[in-house]
Parts: sequence; C-alpha cells; structure tokens
Amino acid sequence: MAKSKIKIGKDGIYDARQLGTPKMIVLGFQHMFAMFGATVTVPLLTGLSISTTLLFAGLGTLLFHLLTKFKVPAFLGSSFAFIGGYLAVAPLNEDGTGNKELLPYACLGVACAGLIYVIVAACIRAVGVNKVMKLFPPVVTGPIIMAIGLGLAPSAVNNCKNNWWLALIALGLVIIFNIFGKGMIKIIPILLGIVGSYLVAVIVGNGFGVESFAIDFSLIKSAPWIGNPIEWSSTVFGGVHDKSIAISAIITIVPIAIATMMEHIGDISAISATCNKNYINDPGLNKTLLGDGLATSIASLFGAPANTTYGENTGVLALSKVYDPRVIRIAAYFAIFFSLSPKFAALIESIPIAVVGGISFVLYGMISAIGVRNVVEAKVDFSKARNTIIAAVILVVALGVTGGITFNVGSTTINLSALACASIAGIVLNLIFPEKDFDPEQAFKADSESKQINLKSDYGKQTAEDAE
Repeated sequence: MAKSKIKIGKDGIYDARQLGTPKMIVLGFQHMFAMFGATVTVPLLTGLSISTTLLFAGLGTLLFHLLTKFKVPAFLGSSFAFIGGYLAVAPLNEDGTGNKELLPYACLGVACAGLIYVIVAACIRAVGVNKVMKLFPPVVTGPIIMAIGLGLAPSAVNNCKNNWWLALIALGLVIIFNIFGKGMIKIIPILLGIVGSYLVAVIVGNGFGVESFAIDFSLIKSAPWIGNPIEWSSTVFGGVHDKSIAISAIITIVPIAIATMMEHIGDISAISATCNKNYINDPGLNKTLLGDGLATSIASLFGAPANTTYGENTGVLALSKVYDPRVIRIAAYFAIFFSLSPKFAALIESIPIAVVGGISFVLYGMISAIGVRNVVEAKVDFSKARNTIIAAVILVVALGVTGGITFNVGSTTINLSALACASIAGIVLNLIFPEKDFDPEQAFKADSESKQINLKSDYGKQTAEDAE
C-alpha cells in the first residue's frame, strides 16, 4: 500500500520530524520572529531589558512544555496585561527611560501574581477540570477568543500607520506566499514576509534614499556580539530593599492575575481549536496554568516581564498547520541563544514597526477566525436568546470598555482589563442563565481521530477496510 504524499500547508502535521531537521529549524525561526515584535514591546514600554526578556521567554516556554508533558504547542512571551501594573509601581522617568530603582519592586508584584496561577491550578486539580470548565462553555470561550484577536487589531493598525506602503508589502508577501506558495514556502509565510519587506526597506530606504523606508544600522554596528542578559541590580534579589514599597507593589499588581488567567483559558482554548486537540483535558488546564504561572514568577524574579501564552504563535500554527510542539521548543532555543547577543537584539529592534503591523494583520485576524470556528464547531445555537446575549455582551464589553475598569478597594487601586471584564461578564451571565444540556466533557472533546494526521501511516485511505 503506497503512502499518501504529505500536503504541506493543507494537512495538519503533528510530527514535524517527518519534514526533516532543516525545515523544522526554519519553522522554529518563524515562530521566534512571530513572537518577537510583541515580546520586545513590553520591555520597550516599561524599561525592562530586552535580552533578559528573550532569555526568560525561551526558558519559560521550555518550563511550560516540561510541565505540560511536551504536548501543548504554546510559546510564552511577554504579557501586555501587566504593563499598567509596571507603570503604576515604576513610572517612567521624564526622559522616557525605565525607572531602574522601582522596576524590581514591580517585578516582585508580578512574581506574586504568578503564584496565584499555582493556587488556582491546585484547586482545578482538586475539584476536576470539568467542574471548572462549566464556567467556560463555547458560547463564552468562542467570543473571548474572537475578542483577543479583535482587541489586538488597533495595535496592528497603529503600527501600520508608520509606513502603510511597507506594511502592505509585508501583508501582501504573507498572503502571496501562503496562498500561492508550494511546499515549505507555504508554511513559512510569516518569516518570508518579514525578511522580504525588510529587504525592500533596505533597498528603497537605504539604497534609493527614501527616508520613510530607511533603517538605522548604527545601533547594530555598536552592539557587542556577546553579552550577559541578566543585570543583578535589576532583579528582585538585587534590587528590592524597601519592605513597604514591596508590599504596596504586591497589592497593586496581584489582582491583575484575574485578567491574565482569563486570557490564559482563552488562549489554550484557541490553541485547542486550532490543533483539533483538547488541551483543556489533556494535559489539563491545571498543568497549563501551573506552567504559565511558574514561568511568570521565575521570569519576574530575574527582571523579565510576565510570561503568557502567545496569540501570535497560535496564528502561525493556524497558517502553517504544523502543530508539533517540537517546533515551538526550537523557537525557545533560538530565543535563549540570541538573548546572549546584544547585536542580534539590535538587529531585530531595527525591523520597521510597519512590518510588524503588516504581519499582525494576518495573525490577529486568524485568532478571531479561530474563535468563530470554535463557536461553529461546537454548534452553539444562537436562536436561543441566552446564547445571543452572552456572546453580545462579551464582545461589546471587550471592545467597548476602553482601558478597562479601575476601582478602589480600601487604599488599593485595582484595574481590570477590558478582556477580563468581558470574561467575567460572560461567566456571570452563563451562571445566571445556565445551559442545562451542556456537557463539558463532550463540548471540549476533540475529534482527533478524524482530524489528526499520522504521518507514519497510510492516512490517505481512512476506510473501515483499512482499519481491518
């Protein structure tokens, strides 16, 4: 019986080893590029170190994979949800630089927030994931996933505004490579889009003198090849000395964990929907939360931003259809390797923000599309008023509550992001108007036998005779 040919970019690939090591390396490189733009944005906005950020994004991802039994193809990058917390505890200096004295205290607060994940993970293990997931039926998680992508859309547009022509070139290249590409080209459209648009910027800007396209190479030239990614004075161990400031930072930042855990569940649901696997049950939401929380705590202790599962990489999974976690771990190794090189960090920083915006157009849109697919495949009945109301409220709150909601509990100011508010609203409405026929085990059960591709088998003939 002849083996069917692998249809790269069309069939879901769960074992990338069948593609060969060189292709796996290229795919891993693509994932690193996909996360890079957003991951380095957090340290740029807060004053944290880019090299430290890259190091613990890689280490955090590897820890997450270890704790989730190497099953979940998730990359952990910098979380945007904690930016408000960082700036509240350690506001930027007048010249826009990071407050190096107070940042370690903010990191301490984030490290404690990560421990909340650990506590919740223990609770899930104790009561069972199905009881917890009754709070998150598809009518709740689907719109939340949509909101994750749609909520990121303004940032993509704002990035594109820096140079719409360059952004459209990046977007056009991704579309062309993904739709018309063959073989390996079809599954690395993001990487090719970045490289191609970067070359265009160099040729047009630096070659022909069009200033809006030009790239400044001065920082690349001056940066050393090898450097220490960790500065001891910027860590919690070396930078926290005032107990009162530390306590205040913890009280200010820990409540943000409510929002980030909601986002985590949405991201894991999105990855599950993309890969046609039920990661909520296997390896389990308790393990994914544990991995995310510990990665966040460890990263923060050493002066890196909080970690979170990355929607950008989920978008890459959806585009490439290569769902093997090994590819994600290769991206993590790249992140660790390049964190040791300030010159590489400078090179990546030189990528025009418009290029990142053009790429994000596709990635963020794919996330929203996954949310739609989640609702469709779960056969959510929108003829029922309760389903329509829940979905409508989630989307309106997530997209309409600009800046989230801020309130005081005693002397403590708490800020909930728009997505957290939407998630809470959806959960509350689902509890008030429960779906009597909802079975979490069935709703989140992936039809893996019909959708997965076993590359070692003759999967081209899925008949009863073959099974016999």
